[in-house]
Amino acid sequence: MEDKYILKELCRYTIGTYADVIYRNALLHPDREAFIYKSRRITFSEYNTRVNSLINSLRKMGVRKGDVIGILSYNCLEYADFFGAAWKGGYIASPFNFRLQASELEYLINYSETNTLLVGPEFFDTVESLKGKLKNVRNYISIEGTAGDMTNIDDIFENESVGEPDIQVDEEDALAIVYTSGTTGLPRGALYTQSRFMDNTKNLVMEMGLQPGDKHIQIMPLFHIGGIHHFRAFLYIAGSNVIMHQRSFDPAATLQVIQDEKATDIDIVATHLVAMLAVPDKEKYDISSLKRMWYAASPMPVEVLKKGIETWGPIFAQGYGQTETGPEISDLTREDGKVIDRSPEEQKILASAGRPSYGVHVRIVDQDNKDVAPGEMGEIIVQSKHLMVEYWNRLDDTKETLIDGWVYTGDVGYYDNRGYVYIVDRRKDMIVSGGENIYPREVEEVLYGHPAVREAAVIGIPDSYWVEKVHAVISLKEGVTATEGEIITFCKDKLARYKAPKSVEFTESIPKNPSGKILKRELRDKYWEGSDRKV
Repeated sequence: MEDKYILKELCRYTIGTYADVIYRNALLHPDREAFIYKSRRITFSEYNTRVNSLINSLRKMGVRKGDVIGILSYNCLEYADFFGAAWKGGYIASPFNFRLQASELEYLINYSETNTLLVGPEFFDTVESLKGKLKNVRNYISIEGTAGDMTNIDDIFENESVGEPDIQVDEEDALAIVYTSGTTGLPRGALYTQSRFMDNTKNLVMEMGLQPGDKHIQIMPLFHIGGIHHFRAFLYIAGSNVIMHQRSFDPAATLQVIQDEKATDIDIVATHLVAMLAVPDKEKYDISSLKRMWYAASPMPVEVLKKGIETWGPIFAQGYGQTETGPEISDLTREDGKVIDRSPEEQKILASAGRPSYGVHVRIVDQDNKDVAPGEMGEIIVQSKHLMVEYWNRLDDTKETLIDGWVYTGDVGYYDNRGYVYIVDRRKDMIVSGGENIYPREVEEVLYGHPAVREAAVIGIPDSYWVEKVHAVISLKEGVTATEGEIITFCKDKLARYKAPKSVEFTESIPKNPSGKILKRELRDKYWEGSDRKV
């Protein structure tokens, strides 16, 4: 940068945008490692040139500012390039859940109006089979290999200009669609702008106390709001993201990487902690560099959390949020974890979701939308500057969820007189298994397609590994039979595997109220009796 006026250069992109963050890091920390992926180590200067090459190539392909670019891949270095190109180039990033079946992906890619699709090598065949059904996709780019007539992203990095693109993004430009599911099981995309993501990024940096040079292990999938959340926080403070490419979580390998990289941070779900604590020789791994082990996406059993604190110290912090809320709603801090040697009453906060995050208002209301008193149950509603703008192309759904500036979460809970929020149930019966949201009705629709099934109800029940697992309660048609294995296989053939039931219960009849509605609470109660946290 010797020949440039660096302060003037730092003013090239609009304040409050990720274009400004990416360029600032390249100018001020050119040789600092931004991303580590397998044997590749990419500096912030190199990252900026990779992003520029991808933007310049996309523009030649006819991709315009505001177009949607999608990615279907496991976590990889090119995922970081993809986000950077979207956020700096004015495109809308649309990351897709790689666990979905081909028919589910077809729906999502069409629903999102994706113009250009980046594809990881494990999904070449799936995408090739869908090409004739994808209405809006004009360009296909392959990652880590070639497939058919797809453009290889390595050719782009090798041959395309690395110059700064002649484009400017603004704070209110859309930059991402992050997917959730409605109670009907139909996916919906939460739309975010630069400013809304940026507000949440700054809040997380403050909540966690991040510093330049901190190093994060990225195991959460980058299609997930939580995975994106921490990814951008470390990008913002010029920290490092160590991206792990895992089809399934490997606890021993993760502990090894924490040790080798001397990582300061990792973002996990409850099942990850269960798995790491179960590693037989976990004591041999030196993970003393960790300042924070942040957990989210699903409730953490208190006994598991206590064991984690006893094993690795009070490094645990929790974030509660939703795809629609940016995600941050509340936080349980590391300081809150320093209660395991105190009275049961003081330890109770370990079962909470913490207190409202910086810049977030949380209320709990009854069915008449009136605030409830401490200790009383109600629906959790949230207001902040980092809520989604709307559901992409879902006006009616937006009106049901976002009311007068408040997101109605559908989560039922209560709060105490110190402002700690406790989640006790989900009004919409959502199941959270291994950190993934699963809506029973979607599974029930598949079950009703089985020729032997008369009635079906899907609930979440406790599980020592998954925290909560999908359990199907089924009554069969008269004169026919079916086995648990047959039912599970039937569902796995039609759904993402994580959505399929892990257990099946056959019964003569399913309990209902006088109007004929199935009483799921009655089905669940026997499994959750005596539990500290009923989910």
